[in-house]
Amino acid sequence: MIRITIAALFVVHGLIHFFGFAKAFELAEIPQLVQPISQPAGLFWLTAGMLCLVAAGALFFAPRWWWAVGAGAVLISQAVIVFSWGDARVGTVANVVLLGAVAYGFVSRGPLSLRAEFEHDLARVWPPVRAASGGTILEGDLASLPDPVQRYLHRSGVIGQPPVTDFRATWTGRIRSAPDSAWMTFTADQLDLVDTPERFFIMNARMKGLPVDVLHSFDHHGATMRVRVLSVRSMVNAKGAALTHAETVTLFNDLCCLAPGALLSPDITWEPIDEHTTTAHFTLGPNTITAELRFDDLGDLVDFVADGRGSMSADGHTLTPLRWSTPLHDYAQVGPARVATKAEARWHPDSGAWTYGEFELTSLAYNVANRRPSAEHSVTR
Repeated sequence: MIRITIAALFVVHGLIHFFGFAKAFELAEIPQLVQPISQPAGLFWLTAGMLCLVAAGALFFAPRWWWAVGAGAVLISQAVIVFSWGDARVGTVANVVLLGAVAYGFVSRGPLSLRAEFEHDLARVWPPVRAASGGTILEGDLASLPDPVQRYLHRSGVIGQPPVTDFRATWTGRIRSAPDSAWMTFTADQLDLVDTPERFFIMNARMKGLPVDVLHSFDHHGATMRVRVLSVRSMVNAKGAALTHAETVTLFNDLCCLAPGALLSPDITWEPIDEHTTTAHFTLGPNTITAELRFDDLGDLVDFVADGRGSMSADGHTLTPLRWSTPLHDYAQVGPARVATKAEARWHPDSGAWTYGEFELTSLAYNVANRRPSAEHSVTR
């Protein structure tokens, strides 16, 4: 709604600037503009109007750089207003509002933003050509897995598919910081690399009406987590060995939930428990994490439980070890894979388990970096 309001203000402001152009070139009588406007000045009125319209469209179709066009529109607009101050000074009010929107656009999508860093990470790890694993997953490749994991991979449809080397997913949902805290709605975008494990996850949420940006980055240097309110004020700036260990749990959870074929990795060892449960040990660098995978009678993965992931304090300085689980449901065919499209994220303190996040998958794409014919697939119901 805010984006629509700002776009509408740009459009109206831009159309009003066309009056100055029309007066300068005597295309129409504009009684509201008493002061004379020269033809060169009229061209600046036209330029400001056109830039306002382009900025309105860029808000929706080019959000990464719309603020630059908007800034140009506001500056030229205010310049022509100054030279026609007696007639056009009221337009300064609109420019002040639009300048505020442009400033927020810069801090939220400009070169210093978390979004820009996320996109830079994607460009860095997605060079034009990445080495791809050859062949397809065969029935015999599953033979060493515990029975419930084999059933899960069968139901997921991995047989006959190429190995997953990377995947990208988008989400909507809501999240909260405590059982009695208000829910915050969010959208999220993530990229995971499988063959050389890395994970980049950005979330845009709203807290008490204010936008909050969250960026998780996990590569060979380790894991970092940053949170900014209004894209400027830093709330959390965390890193270190404990966070890297915790993010290893998260990355393995991604593989289990979104890329079942990746469970064939030699970095995973298995301990069967019963026909519905198995324990997995996943090793990445110096970290080995353990998770319990739970399956239903049909073979779908319905829960992932681990003790190696910690709850972050509000200031980002402390990571408290807690049991963590992600119940899964609403399986659907998304492109070549059958995956859960809804999930919860739960903490299990001594006082009782509670859900801090609810996630709904909106799109999923496999092997995008390898340019295989596996484009982004939206989730349909």
